Amino acid sequence: MASGRTRRTLVAVVAGGLFALGVVAPGPAAAPPPRAAQADGPTVPEPREPRPPLLPADFQGTGRYIVRDLGIDVPFSWQGRDGNSQMTAGGPEHPIWFTNLIYENTLYTLTYRWPNIPLFPPRACSKVPGFFNRQIFNDKLKTARYVGPEILQGEKDRHVDHWRVGVVGGSTVPGEFFRFPIALGDIYVDQHDPSRWWQVLQFGLQNLFDPELDEWFTMDTFDHRPGEVTLPDRCPPPTS
Repeated sequence: MASGRTRRTLVAVVAGGLFALGVVAPGPAAAPPPRAAQADGPTVPEPREPRPPLLPADFQGTGRYIVRDLGIDVPFSWQGRDGNSQMTAGGPEHPIWFTNLIYENTLYTLTYRWPNIPLFPPRACSKVPGFFNRQIFNDKLKTARYVGPEILQGEKDRHVDHWRVGVVGGSTVPGEFFRFPIALGDIYVDQHDPSRWWQVLQFGLQNLFDPELDEWFTMDTFDHRPGEVTLPDRCPPPTS
């Protein structure tokens, strides 16, 4: 996203208001290879079964947080330790600065700075009601729909699996009662290790400060060393 494009036979990129569509012309048709040339000859490998995204208990990564319609591109970090995790975008010297946490079975968000939004005195830390932890998050990721394999182009091409996960409010029976989208995410994870995240486009009610309601981040590094997770002083104690 921030540093490259997604390449497939049918290319489609949606990133903070940027749309690109292209088709790669096919070459001459060729007969499909046989599954086995002979009894003791080579075989065509079976298609791999993609695994849905997984948030690991311990990790740390760095990248960029982007809000295209506001012209925002700031540093981003995401760290996890013992199942707790923390995202931080920007900082005191940037036009955007916020942190989101999953901490001791509680979900928090704290926005220090956002363009054209008065946050002085700084907005209070929001503690989302209810019980929420890494296991609940991963259980939701198991319902993600597989879009397909793709290549994120940049300084280093990354072979990823593209998944889409959403949350809808209202009736579970389409057409019976009003339903409304709460959140939608396009998630790009390593094809060989779905616990290694490389890119996320997120859209929904959690993006209310953004005029277009969409934000995204792209990772430059992501490994499984334990990170640092710190609950800000102004955030209330976690759920017991």
